[in-house]
Amino acid sequence: MQRTLIKDLHAAVGREVAVQGWVKAIRDQKRVQFLILRDPTGLAQATVERSPEKAVLNDRIAVLTRESAVTVSGTVVANPIVKTGGIEISIRDLTVDGPADRLLPIDVSGVQEPNPEIRLNWRFLDLRRPENLLVFQVQTVIEHAMREYWLQEGFVEIHSPKLMGSASESGAEVFTVEYFDRPAYLAQSPQFYKQMAMAAGFERVFEIGPAFRADPSFTPRHATEFTSVDMEMSWIDSHEDVMAFEERWLQYALERLRDRLGTQIHDTFDVDVVVPAVPFPRLPMADALKILARRGHTPERAGDLDPAGERLLSEYVAQELHHQFVFVTDYPAAGRAFYHMRHEHEPALTKGYDLLWNGIEVTTGAQREHRYNVLVAQAEEKGLSLEPIQFYLDFFKYGCPPHGGFGFGLSRMLMVLLARPNIREVTFVYRGPTRLFP
Repeated sequence: MQRTLIKDLHAAVGREVAVQGWVKAIRDQKRVQFLILRDPTGLAQATVERSPEKAVLNDRIAVLTRESAVTVSGTVVANPIVKTGGIEISIRDLTVDGPADRLLPIDVSGVQEPNPEIRLNWRFLDLRRPENLLVFQVQTVIEHAMREYWLQEGFVEIHSPKLMGSASESGAEVFTVEYFDRPAYLAQSPQFYKQMAMAAGFERVFEIGPAFRADPSFTPRHATEFTSVDMEMSWIDSHEDVMAFEERWLQYALERLRDRLGTQIHDTFDVDVVVPAVPFPRLPMADALKILARRGHTPERAGDLDPAGERLLSEYVAQELHHQFVFVTDYPAAGRAFYHMRHEHEPALTKGYDLLWNGIEVTTGAQREHRYNVLVAQAEEKGLSLEPIQFYLDFFKYGCPPHGGFGFGLSRMLMVLLARPNIREVTFVYRGPTRLFP
């Protein structure tokens, strides 16, 4: 018999069905046995009366354990007092496809395990919670919407190498691995190769792929392996073109998400998916620091924002500018990568920005420096050795258009979007300084 999803049971009243899923709960009473079944589409009640004729089935259910994977066959009947949708399955047969041990290491029935490390140890069980499935349904919808917009705008998808002969950023926080007879490095971002695509004439590219940072942080927003979302585009006039693209792209993706899953997100996480108005507010870093000073805050590092500063600045934007997003622009060159273009009239400032969303930085973007001699000078100014990055510098020796782009961590975006307290809550399998399993 063909499988019927729980969400489709209302249309099957009076018919026999086969439902496949997990046993969420069991009530083995004197006269009737009750099961609550769960599949990715919802919950359903299934019942069978105790009787001599059904003794074999009754005995099978009597020893059934929670979280076993089962196939239940029976007739769908209307029962308005049933809390799971006013219908139930009258069980004809039950097959235990995958029995579960009686003692579960974590409770997946709805009570949150108090120790998050234990939940991560048993992540495959933790992911059975319906709210965790919704996280990755959200991720699927928003990634699809992002790709949809990119493709409408003429972008090409690339997959850049994750093994590199030199570090992809400053050289700090990089993982070194053995590569036959020499060291190699796990890519911190696809930055160099996005720019190679610009030099190759691809003009507009995007990538969604893994990135690695040897960052010993245990903050709620950091991970050592994460999914990086990146784009780069050619023939821009300034970083304003990149910001204008990003705000339209985010508006499109969030609108699609709201239309597809907005109700479920609200019911599960008590969060409304807000489709932002464009343009987003812009604040030069100098102005942002003045606002923070008026609120009595001095960032930990000069010319930059710390987490407390990001929260305070976003509170100001929400109160005064009535927006969830704000671009902070004109970052000092001292704190940005060597490949960020500088302002002609003020070379101490870059044509770079961060995007804050509800108090957390989610994006770093910039116009890149595409002029070979200027790029070399900026790398030397940063104290970088040119030999390891000469392959990258060569991209700009044979004609490269003005270009720029941005990147962000997908899990951090989901954390902000769904108002989750920790990036671990929205990462399929988290990697941190002390976690390599499961």
